[in-house]
Amino acid sequence: MHFASTNEARTFLAENPDIDLIELFILDANGVPRGKLLHREELLAVYETGRPLPSTILGLSLHGEDVEDSGLVWDVGDIDCRAYPLPGSLVRLPWRRVPTAAVQVSMHPSEGLPAAVADPRHVLIGVIEALKADGYQPVMACELEFYLLDQQRDANGRPQPALDSDGQRPRSTQVYGLRELEQIEPFLADLYAACKAQGIPARTAISEYAPGQVEITLEHGDALEAMDQAVRYKRIVKGVANAHGMQACFMAKPFDDIAGTGMHMHVSLTDGEGRNLFASDDPAGTPLLRQAVGGMLASLLDCLLLFCPNANSYRRFQANSYAPLAPTWGVDNRTVSLRVPGGPAASRHIEHRICGADANPYLAAAAILAGIQRGLRERIDPGAPVEGNGYAQATELLPTDWLSSLRALERSAWAREALGEGFLRVYLAIKRAEYRQFMGEVGEQDWRWYLTQA
Repeated sequence: MHFASTNEARTFLAENPDIDLIELFILDANGVPRGKLLHREELLAVYETGRPLPSTILGLSLHGEDVEDSGLVWDVGDIDCRAYPLPGSLVRLPWRRVPTAAVQVSMHPSEGLPAAVADPRHVLIGVIEALKADGYQPVMACELEFYLLDQQRDANGRPQPALDSDGQRPRSTQVYGLRELEQIEPFLADLYAACKAQGIPARTAISEYAPGQVEITLEHGDALEAMDQAVRYKRIVKGVANAHGMQACFMAKPFDDIAGTGMHMHVSLTDGEGRNLFASDDPAGTPLLRQAVGGMLASLLDCLLLFCPNANSYRRFQANSYAPLAPTWGVDNRTVSLRVPGGPAASRHIEHRICGADANPYLAAAAILAGIQRGLRERIDPGAPVEGNGYAQATELLPTDWLSSLRALERSAWAREALGEGFLRVYLAIKRAEYRQFMGEVGEQDWRWYLTQA
């Protein structure tokens, strides 16, 4: 575990004399940034001796409520755990009206106990280190889809796409539409500028498969660094959208009648000299690539809760929707869960298409890489790649409900070994609590379906 040096903070403060406020944040199991707002004079102490955060901060539900069964509340007296800044994470938030910066922290492996076992970034580091011990360096990139919504609901209380620059509300699907990107040019300009200022390699933007839906790709690189960038990128998107009077939504399925939002993960392995071990003139890649696919398919059900962590996540799984439904793989085929894109031999990699945009990037990446390691160690054969319509050829379907995925992760001895017993104890406690609360809530859909008919 590498933390930032105090010199990094001293240099930043010297170069940014107008900054008086600093958001200190850590990412919890649900991918929610939580932390404190510090003043300028408090920053150096964070770098020198860490910042105490309550153990409960990594055992909270999506609503920010204590989960008593996590073991991080009464059992440990809500003890303070020390977190330290991550290198390169101290950056300006250029969209803020008051000059403000942000710094991301992570729990110290020993000083941060007992909460350190629940730190999602630690889970990913553990999996990466295990792969490195086997001689592999993972390379990843993240593609995140999101909706730009109006901050005001429609007359029926439903979310609605934000207004375009011309004052009109987008109503039709214009996938790859250039006019649609032109209409959000002010937002995109500020987004790219903020990404550049924070060192986030944001690249291609496209209008996605629904009104108001956008995708921007991030450049591939070291797996941990790539997920750090994905985490900070989501904060930038939300912050810039808010500054433009919009809401950026990463909910997996915000509308029932149009496309959901996914998080596609691109992954390959290199050797000690940076050579792509998946590179091959064969479009299906090397035997190592196929073993990696085999491992991911074999562990897909065990890890589905990490890819699709919420009740709403499973509404995204619909046939012919570009969201995968089965443990399948193929070459340059968008109807399968694991796709090997076309392109030059040197760029050969796997695109993991299962995650919703609501997944925690650290945990999703950890599950993907752990599955890859399983495939390599066990030399798992994925079978023949699917050709043609993968939806029509699926012989085995993924669960499309939250509880089945929760139980699959609970039963998985492999996941406990790969991801850590301590982490899973906390994570499953959080998800059980959320499931009970979700199922106990009576709302509009219940009344519409059952109020007069039951």
